Amino acid sequence: MKDSDKLKAIVRDKYAEIAVESNRKKCCCGDKEPDYSTLNLDYTELDGYMEDADLKLGCGIPTAHAGIHKGDRVLDLGSGAGNDCFVARSIVGEEGFVTGLDFTDEMLEKANKNNLKMGFSNVEFVRGDIEQIPLPENSYDVVISNCVLNLVPDKEKAFSEIMRVLKPGGHFCVSDIVLKGDLPDDMREAAALYAGCVSGALQKEEYLRIVKEAGYSGIEVKDERVNDLPDEYFVQYVSTETLQQYRDTDAGIFSITVVGTKPF
Repeated sequence: MKDSDKLKAIVRDKYAEIAVESNRKKCCCGDKEPDYSTLNLDYTELDGYMEDADLKLGCGIPTAHAGIHKGDRVLDLGSGAGNDCFVARSIVGEEGFVTGLDFTDEMLEKANKNNLKMGFSNVEFVRGDIEQIPLPENSYDVVISNCVLNLVPDKEKAFSEIMRVLKPGGHFCVSDIVLKGDLPDDMREAAALYAGCVSGALQKEEYLRIVKEAGYSGIEVKDERVNDLPDEYFVQYVSTETLQQYRDTDAGIFSITVVGTKPF
C-alpha cells in the first residue's frame, strides 16, 4: 500500500469513529477533551444551522467568505455530517443546489439522515475522493471546504480537481490548517496527529504556491487565526522534550480561509 493510501485509511478510520461515537465530544484533533475553541468557530447563530450536523470538525466558516448567491450550485468537499452544506443551502435557497462529498461511509450515512430530517430535495451527499472527484467538469459556481484539504495527501491534485468541477468564473473558498515555521519531526510524523489536522498541513507559503500554480486568479486570504493549541493536546503524541522544542521556536499552527477564481 502506498503511503498516500495509508494516510487516507488513517483519516477514514478516524472520521468513521467520530461519526459513530455521537455521544462523545467531537473534534478533528485527537481523543482527549482540552478546549479546542481556537479551531472551532460558533455556527449556532447561522441560518441553516443544524445541531446534529455540527460535529465541531472545522477550523473556519467558509460560507462567510464564499460569496454564495441565491440559485448557486455549491460543492462542499469533506462534508462530514452536513454542517456547511445546510448553511450553504440556506443561502442558495430553493433555486440552488448543494452537493456534499465525503469518502467516509459513516459520515455519509449521518449526513443523509440529517438531510432527511431537514427535508431538502436540493441537497445531496455523494461518496468520493477529493483527489478524484466523481462529478462532471464545469458544474459548480462555488466549491467550499472546511479543515479537510490539509488531510489530503496530494494537494496539487485536489486543487486541480476543484478547478475542473468549477464553472468558468466560479470560485472556491477553503478554510484550512497551515504552518509557519518548522514543527519537530515527531509532531509531523505521528499518524494520529495527521488525522488530527496538524501534520498533514503545509507551510502557508507552500499552500498558496500550490493554489497559484493550479491556475487560479484573485487568490486572497480572507481570514487568518493562530491556533495556540494547549499542551495537553500535544502530549498525547509527543514527548515533553519535543513539546518544549516546539515552544522555544517561532513556529505556529494557523487557520486560514482562502479564495480563488477559475478564469473564464
